[in-house]
Amino acid sequence: MEAAELRVALFSGNYNYVRDGANQALNRLVEYLLRQKAAVRIYSPTVEKPAFPPNGDLISIPSVPVPGRSEYHAPILIPPSVKRDIKAFRPNIFHVASPEMLGHRAVTLARKMDLPVIASVHTRFETYPRYYGLAFLEPLVEAGLRRFYRRCDAIFAPSESMAQLLREQRMNYDVGIWTRGIDRDVFNPGRRDLAWRRSLGIDDDMPAIGFVGRLVMEKGLDVFSDTIEHLERRQVRHKVLVVGEGPARTWFEQRLPQATFVGFQKGPDLGRAVASMDMLFNPSVTETFGNVTLEAMAAGLPVVAAIATGSESLVTDGVTGRLIRPGAIDAFADALAHYCTDKEARLAAGRAGAGVSSHYGWDEVNQALVDAYLRIVRQRAGGGRQRPSPVP
Repeated sequence: MEAAELRVALFSGNYNYVRDGANQALNRLVEYLLRQKAAVRIYSPTVEKPAFPPNGDLISIPSVPVPGRSEYHAPILIPPSVKRDIKAFRPNIFHVASPEMLGHRAVTLARKMDLPVIASVHTRFETYPRYYGLAFLEPLVEAGLRRFYRRCDAIFAPSESMAQLLREQRMNYDVGIWTRGIDRDVFNPGRRDLAWRRSLGIDDDMPAIGFVGRLVMEKGLDVFSDTIEHLERRQVRHKVLVVGEGPARTWFEQRLPQATFVGFQKGPDLGRAVASMDMLFNPSVTETFGNVTLEAMAAGLPVVAAIATGSESLVTDGVTGRLIRPGAIDAFADALAHYCTDKEARLAAGRAGAGVSSHYGWDEVNQALVDAYLRIVRQRAGGGRQRPSPVP
C-alpha cells in the first residue's frame, strides 16, 4: 500500500477557526497528504470568520461556544448528513485530534465501520483544572482520557517526553511520535530587526525577555509575571516583550505594566518578533511539544522553560537554555538573570539551539505519520485488532 491509497477522515475540535499550534500542525499534515495524492476529508466546527483558510475539504460539525471561553466551540454530535458524507467518502483510516465529544463519536463510528482509528495528542488536558482552582478533578480527567485513548488503535505524541508520559499513564499499547517541524524561512536569526525593537522603545543593548503564545492562564502567566517581579526587585536590566492575544491579556497587562505587548503576529511578522527577542521564557507545563520553544531556538534564542513534556525533549539544560522545576520562581529568575547579564552565554546558547532546530523539517515529520498510517491500515487489513489493555 502507498500513501496515494490513503483515505483519511480527520476529526478536530478546532481546525482553523482559532489559530494555535495544534491546528496549524493539522493543516500542514493535510497539505502534505494532498501532495502525496492521498484523499483527506476534515470534520470540525466552523465559524463565519475563521482565523485562516483551511487546507483540504472541511465539513462543518454542529457546535456551541464553550462557556467562559467563547472563542472555542464544542462539537455536539455527528449529524446523519455528516455520517452519510463520511460513508460516501469511504475512508480507510480515522484520525481524531481531540478527546471531546466529536472525537468520542468518531471513534465509535470507526469501530462500527470496522476501520482503524488513531489519535494525535496535542495538549495535556489533565493539567488544565489546576489553573482554574479545580486541581481535584485532574484524576477524573486523566481517567476519561485513558478511556478515550484506549479505544484507538494507536496514539501519537509530539515529543518523546510526552510519549513516555502517555506510556506511564497507561493510555495505549501503541504510542508513536508525530513531532513538529519548523519553517526556517520564517524563523531564523536573520529576521532580527533592531529598528523594529527601537520603535517599541527597546534599546539595542537591552535584554528582551519574550513570551509567545495564547494569553490564557494555562500558559503559566502567573509564574511568568511572578518571575519578572523577582527580576525587577533584583534590579536586573531587562524588557519584557509579549507576543499574542487571548482572554487573559488584561490581567497580564496589569501584572506587567512595564512590558511591551504587540498582540497577535503571524508569518514573517512573527518571525521578526521572535528573532528580535534575546531569550524566550516558557513556564508552561501544558504543552506536549512546545512549538514556540522550537521557533525561538530556530531564531537563535536561548530558552528558559519548565521541566515539562515537550520542553525537556527540545531544550538541553545548560547548552541551549535552562530547564527549571515548574513553579520555581527563584530558579527561573536566576536563569533569566544569567542570560540578561552574560551576553556571551546568551549567544552561545542561541547558536546551539539553532543547530538543534535544523533537524526538524515539516515534510520529514509528516512522512513519519504517513508511514504509521500505512502500517496501521496494513495491520487491520491483515486481521490485526487493537489489543485490550492489561491494566484496568
